[in-house]
Amino acid sequence: MAPSLCSFLLPISLLSSIAHCATVTYDFDIGWTYANPDGQQTRPVIGVNGQWPVPPIVATKGDRVVVNVKNSLGNESTSLHFHGLYQNGTTHMDGPVAVSQCGILPGSSFTYNFTVDQPGSYWWHSHERGQYPDGLRAPLIVHDSEDPFQDQYDEEIVLTLSDWYHGRMQDLLKGFINIANPSGAEPVPQAALMNDTQNLGIKVQPGKTYLFRLINMGAFAAHYVWFEEHMMRVVEVDGVYTEPTEAEMLYVTAAQRYSVLVTAKNDSSANFAVVGSMDQDLFDAVPEGLNPNVTGWLVYDDTKPKPAPKEIEAFEPFDDYNLVPYDKEQLLDRVDHSITLDMKMDNLRDGANYAFFNGVSYVSPKVPTLYSVLSTGANATNPIIYGSNTNSFVLGANEVVEIVLNNDDPGKHPFHLHGHAFQVVTRSEDDAGFYDPSNVTALPASPMKRDTVLVRPNGHIVLRFRADNPGVWLFHCHLEWHVASGLTATMIESPLDVQQQLSGKIPADHLKVCDAGDVPTAGNAAGNTVDLFDLGGENTSPGTLPAGFETRGIVALVFSCLAAFLGMATIGWYGMRPIESGTG
Repeated sequence: MAPSLCSFLLPISLLSSIAHCATVTYDFDIGWTYANPDGQQTRPVIGVNGQWPVPPIVATKGDRVVVNVKNSLGNESTSLHFHGLYQNGTTHMDGPVAVSQCGILPGSSFTYNFTVDQPGSYWWHSHERGQYPDGLRAPLIVHDSEDPFQDQYDEEIVLTLSDWYHGRMQDLLKGFINIANPSGAEPVPQAALMNDTQNLGIKVQPGKTYLFRLINMGAFAAHYVWFEEHMMRVVEVDGVYTEPTEAEMLYVTAAQRYSVLVTAKNDSSANFAVVGSMDQDLFDAVPEGLNPNVTGWLVYDDTKPKPAPKEIEAFEPFDDYNLVPYDKEQLLDRVDHSITLDMKMDNLRDGANYAFFNGVSYVSPKVPTLYSVLSTGANATNPIIYGSNTNSFVLGANEVVEIVLNNDDPGKHPFHLHGHAFQVVTRSEDDAGFYDPSNVTALPASPMKRDTVLVRPNGHIVLRFRADNPGVWLFHCHLEWHVASGLTATMIESPLDVQQQLSGKIPADHLKVCDAGDVPTAGNAAGNTVDLFDLGGENTSPGTLPAGFETRGIVALVFSCLAAFLGMATIGWYGMRPIESGTG
């Protein structure tokens, strides 16, 4: 195991800056249990050690975190990702299946072991296909002895938001990626949750200031969030401290985090609603009777009523693009490597709807990408070996990388980058079309930094980061339906440096789960170790539709087939009826 910061003798000048250093160990036995968080339906959920909600991970900057996982699900493999942690030097602990590890099969065990060198609000979740909305997700909080705002609040409160489905994800995914759903309409959740429940009471005391860590752990829905008659001061987004900025309402997409300071009133004459309202613009159709809101309360006095939230005329959230990082990092203005990703949703030959970057829908390779990096020598710098369907880009050491993402889709999409926070250089409004560098006004001097950002419908974003963290890092939409349908790219950063860092250091239990699943751990994306440029037999997406065959044609075909089937069934039913004798 790699040594943590605490394992070394440190110069006296550094000792004063390290107030806490420990090993924090969690033993997670992951298995099925039952829960009914919205009071509407009891359903199977994925718990830890027989309990749900599952436990948060809490550490302090500089700590080593060890998570021992046993998969007791019985019918599903799993993995864990520690969302927002950069995993400097430990890309093999990042968690995505077929990227940095093999899936942990039922009955298998696996240990994550890494040092946290960044403070802030994060979360951990499964990174196995479509799994975390079944309940395997929780906050991950890293405290900081040098928090610049620690003298400005009295207590901290973690407040999670999520959407909730009554059906299991594997069943919902079968209906989602299906010829019977050619438009790609995502399943709409049945409820919204706050701290995995509803009607949450948050006890507060007059005059105190609270740091609320807001985390959207949902699969699909963004949330508008506000504290009635209380102002928020944003001081952190996605683990990045910001200059304090006031906000009355926030828009928190799936996977985003905000830390906000809220000062309680000086009297306890009333309680006040805290509201999370799901963004229904994301839903193709809103089911009748759906309550998109979840309400909690700042409880000043238990004996007083908890009022219903007041109606608002319109959602007018704070624009996070205006945030300035506390360190005032300057715009990375010399771009070494620009990547353009044109995204769209479209149908393939099987009639189902998929998601694409540059015409390619992501399909997991046969060999986890990290293991291809470690086993291919000098050829690891050639993106071809990583497969035709992985959207792989090789980044050079310390390059300033620019991602230009053009959204050719009428939906909103939150994009997340593993291994880094990025500068949000440009973000368009709705319907602005593709990015045109000749039509750009002045860029921000110190752009907002975060690891998850929303691209507007038919709009674009431009992101920049420095490739200073060797590893294999995904860039993907964090709507879980779109991850499953292929909206993912792979950033392979300084692969020869990765080889030097990790040669011979992949833990035995990591390789053992690959053996258990009969997953190869050497060669190119197809598992070829002889000719690395021969991708014969690689995993690929369904073929493309014939030219001119559009979604409306698929819809017509589906309903024609259904009509034909029903017609044949009716004929068959009549044909099988007994012949009755005449009456005359």
